[in-house]
Amino acid sequence: MAHFAELDENNIVTRVLVIGNEDCQDSEGNEDETVGIAFCRSLFGEDTNWKQTSYNSNFRNTFAGIDYTYDETNDVFYKPQPFPSWSLDENFDWVAPAPHSVRPLNTDEVYYWWDEDGYQADNTVGWVAVNRPE
Repeated sequence: MAHFAELDENNIVTRVLVIGNEDCQDSEGNEDETVGIAFCRSLFGEDTNWKQTSYNSNFRNTFAGIDYTYDETNDVFYKPQPFPSWSLDENFDWVAPAPHSVRPLNTDEVYYWWDEDGYQADNTVGWVAVNRPE
């Protein structure tokens, strides 16, 4: 099986399809992205824009999902920006502008969460402790 992401005019993923291997193989039986794109266009129109994505993240950085961005310059997909203040790092992962000493995961019955409003009001604040739900 192969996976193809449809992109809008801003290179945002609008859908992801799974197609059979036979629908993306050249005449010699080799997987060929252009053959898969042609197949997708035959289903959804010649004016549609498609890129292959890897379920195992073997290429193009990560498996594409709805609202992910395709970066044509770097030939990668990346997740939607979680908060306006976060930026992409060299691995195309979103990072907070303020470091934290505790990972924002469940630790000692406390969760840590990014507070965008707090950060915008005071850029020395960002990660906040939230009580673990009962």
